[in-house]
Amino acid sequence: MTIIRKRSTQKVSRIVIHNDTVYLCGQVALDMNEDIIGQTKSVLERIDDHLAEAGSDKSKILSALIHIKHNKDVAAFNELWNEWLPEGCAPARTCVESVMARDVVLIEVTVTASV
Repeated sequence: MTIIRKRSTQKVSRIVIHNDTVYLCGQVALDMNEDIIGQTKSVLERIDDHLAEAGSDKSKILSALIHIKHNKDVAAFNELWNEWLPEGCAPARTCVESVMARDVVLIEVTVTASV
């Protein structure tokens, strides 16, 4: 049983691969000064990059856990999510309004995908 950890620090691995399954840590935007649209685009780009590094892509996402700071932003997030996700590849998904670890974070997405 091989476990591959990438982009690791003492407390977190950004990518973990085990038994042909990819686990990404929660992805947040690189620029916290952006609004929900900008932060969402950044998060989705980071997911694309991390999945590619793991040998996967967004068509293979199995599940997504979405933490959103304000429920009022769900519609804007969903519009971008629907444009980004390939047709017929909807994962199991949970979206919850959350208190974020940092006040400037508007969206955080954690995904699990197959390789």
